[in-house]
Amino acid sequence: MEDSYSVCSPRRILSVSKKRRATVSFVDPDDKASGFHGPKPSEVYGFVGSITTVVATVIFLVWAYVPESWLHSIGIFYYPSRYWALAVPAYAMMTLVLALGFYCGLNFMSTPPPSSLYTVYDEFSRDPLSSAPIGDDDQPIEPISDISIDRVNRSMFK
Repeated sequence: MEDSYSVCSPRRILSVSKKRRATVSFVDPDDKASGFHGPKPSEVYGFVGSITTVVATVIFLVWAYVPESWLHSIGIFYYPSRYWALAVPAYAMMTLVLALGFYCGLNFMSTPPPSSLYTVYDEFSRDPLSSAPIGDDDQPIEPISDISIDRVNRSMFK
């Protein structure tokens, strides 16, 4: 009798047998039990998104760089002003730069100054428990605590 072992996980099934090599098959959560083997929704959305991005980029570049007389000759008369071909990317970049500057400013405003004791101690600080040493062999592990600033200074600036 052949001993067959299999390891099951939500993503992978590994079958091991003495007579054949180990095989790995990946179970796709998008597969339906009805036997439908069409494209997965994530693949369809990715394909449609990539095609839409390429088409929108080509339309933008044609609108921005092709002369108006060429657009009129192929029957395109209604389109936004060429001002927006430069204004929208410039506004988007400035919005991004200002958002990053605002984020850095908020972080600086919420950080206490270096002279504040809140940079050393806060509501989550834990003072070390004072315990007398028991002996050389039976030294317990100290509980988790913050290292005091005096001990840090002694270690760093001897």
